[in-house]
Amino acid sequence: MQMPKPSEADKERFRAAVPEHPDVVVKPMFGNLGAFVNGNMFAGLFGPTIGVKLSESDQHDIEANHQTQPFGPAERPMGGYVGLPEAWENDAEQTAEWVARAFENVAKMPPKAAKASKR
Repeated sequence: MQMPKPSEADKERFRAAVPEHPDVVVKPMFGNLGAFVNGNMFAGLFGPTIGVKLSESDQHDIEANHQTQPFGPAERPMGGYVGLPEAWENDAEQTAEWVARAFENVAKMPPKAAKASKR
């Protein structure tokens, strides 16, 4: 499985789209980035593609009205995530709107339980 590497411009575009909120954490994931709230990922960067975890109605809306793409490796895209349209790579406002929707959706979920130590 090939893991695409995002450019520094891709990383900056991702960080700029993530809402500024005290509960948001952006951290590296397999050479890419993920944005988390309460331990749950709401947006990720996979190469140049930003993927978001939307509510069912928002996912239906974006897929019906825009050319979305799978998010993650072609062999195994991440279920529940939608890759934002490539055409939005230069549309910071549109990208930030959908990342904010993903944040609102995932922030309603219960916090992810901490993993038990393997010791």
